[in-house]
Amino acid sequence: MTKGITLVILCMAAITGFSPNRSAVAAEAPYKRTVESLSMPDVVLVNQKGEKVRFKTLVESGKPVVVDFIYATCTTICPILSAGFTNLQRKQGVDSAKFQLISITIDPENDSPPVLTEYLERYQARPGWDFLTGSRADINKVMNSFGAFFPNKMSHRPYNFIRTNDQGKWVKLDGMIGGRDLLNEIEKVGVK
Repeated sequence: MTKGITLVILCMAAITGFSPNRSAVAAEAPYKRTVESLSMPDVVLVNQKGEKVRFKTLVESGKPVVVDFIYATCTTICPILSAGFTNLQRKQGVDSAKFQLISITIDPENDSPPVLTEYLERYQARPGWDFLTGSRADINKVMNSFGAFFPNKMSHRPYNFIRTNDQGKWVKLDGMIGGRDLLNEIEKVGVK
């Protein structure tokens, strides 16, 4: 099987939630769920439009917020995480902007706003999904605040974080998750 076909199959499995062993482990989630107490750094990052964005203000917008850590040239975990965001937005249809989806690059040296724009276009991102970059120091502060610091971009984990209604509390999802499971987790959190 070619590498491209394998990637497509993995992406589809992540989107649909299919697992060949699903019946044997139906009760077992393909990801680990924990609740974390996090404090957001007050740093200024840059979105795909080249606009400066105060990160702490963005994540405290009052909307349900989901954060992941990816980079534009990734060919393994990131396309699957992004397919989950795309699926979530499609399931929400015209209400897709009611969620604030935030992808933060772990490769700010290469992920400039035009690269981020191209990436989001590839995934047919709708309003409400921002891809942020910034200085290495500010990106590191954000990664550290989420406990998502990786020694290098090739060893990153498939994390999604959902802000809860409780001050400073976030649900951390560690593992491959599709749009349906992500929506279920958002609804479980009950974010208003």
